[in-house]
Amino acid sequence: IGSNGHIAFNEPDTPFDSLTHIADLNESTIKDNSRLFSSIKEVPTKAVTMGLKSIMNARKIVLIAMGKSKAEAVKNLIKGKISKRVPSSILRNHPDVTIYIDQDAYSLVK
Repeated sequence: IGSNGHIAFNEPDTPFDSLTHIADLNESTIKDNSRLFSSIKEVPTKAVTMGLKSIMNARKIVLIAMGKSKAEAVKNLIKGKISKRVPSSILRNHPDVTIYIDQDAYSLVK
């Protein structure tokens, strides 16, 4: 899960019926991934990703969130409305999702 609630590079406002596609990454995702590159200019601005419908068609889904930077996204996933603004929220409609999170990522849910 990304700090903005994206999953698998399905950024906010990605249609819930999306299939595999090339996604335009938003500024927060680019910034979050810049730690993996020597310069923010090297960070890709697009990614190939499974769409949300493709993900929801899986028999089992596993989501991992670690660190304080994921706390708001985890709170919105667990307690927020199911909304395209928070793509991960659609996972609440899946019958078999396992979420692994640490205390920092869970800190705003309590």
